[in-house]
Amino acid sequence: MPERATLIAKGTYATNGKQTSPEKRFIEVNGFKVHYRMAGSGKPLVVLLHGSFLSLRSWRLVFDELAKTTTVLAFDRPAFGYTSRPLPSKATGVSYTPEAQSDLVIALIKKLGFSKAVLVGNSTGGTLALLTALRHPQHVEGVVLAGAMIYSGYATSEVPAFMKPVMKAMTPVFSRLMKFLITRLYDRNIRGFWHNKERLGDAVLAEFRSDLMHGNWSRAFWELFLETHHLQLEKRLKTMSLPSLVITGEHDLTVKTEESIRLARELPCAELVVVPDCGHLPHEEQPEAFLVAVRKFLKRVV
Repeated sequence: MPERATLIAKGTYATNGKQTSPEKRFIEVNGFKVHYRMAGSGKPLVVLLHGSFLSLRSWRLVFDELAKTTTVLAFDRPAFGYTSRPLPSKATGVSYTPEAQSDLVIALIKKLGFSKAVLVGNSTGGTLALLTALRHPQHVEGVVLAGAMIYSGYATSEVPAFMKPVMKAMTPVFSRLMKFLITRLYDRNIRGFWHNKERLGDAVLAEFRSDLMHGNWSRAFWELFLETHHLQLEKRLKTMSLPSLVITGEHDLTVKTEESIRLARELPCAELVVVPDCGHLPHEEQPEAFLVAVRKFLKRVV
């Protein structure tokens, strides 16, 4: 039986000038109070994993459309959105490692009454989608990787082991510095995800900023940063036997288009879709093209 969720409040999402008010649902998973949204019915369950500095709001232009034909789940990843931000603890099992985040994905779908899902990940969410599929293939039916970081960025960054104790000891200083830098550079960096910057309205950008910058957000992000390490995905992805779809914007500068083309070539059972006139977030900048590609893929999976 699915675990009963806690309904806390209502939020408002701006969608092309229209507004909807999905309830904020929370559920306890692996030491986190996870903020999520679920709608639709039937199979497969489609789980949407957003990129860094964003939130489940990133799926606002495609969520309801996908939910017309299947069950859709989106949630705020640890350190982002309205999911709680507890400190790491062996006693509570709270961890911000990529592996712990992939375990959380599986634990969440199980708590909500499902055993398998199609994972749709963008950017670092794509990193986690592939990592989860590699670690828990029995619970994954397929993966959609949109501008996924596999050969660069989050998937390959690593805090040197000899530096980690020093950095942990200086957490208050470093987390304040990170807060200053992210706050100062946030708007410019987020706009950089778009090919056509005018498509990102000021109101939506402000909502993304609000989703991130509340509570002890900089400390949580610092803890996530400390746990980054090289995931060696380029070596492991060749063992994948699950159906996969790689989507890239023609003008993606965050994860270069060439990296996604390489991913589609090296990932077994993968198809490639290049979305014209689009940057790093095809589900935001070209939602219609994104939906066409994902719906076609879901028919293949089912």
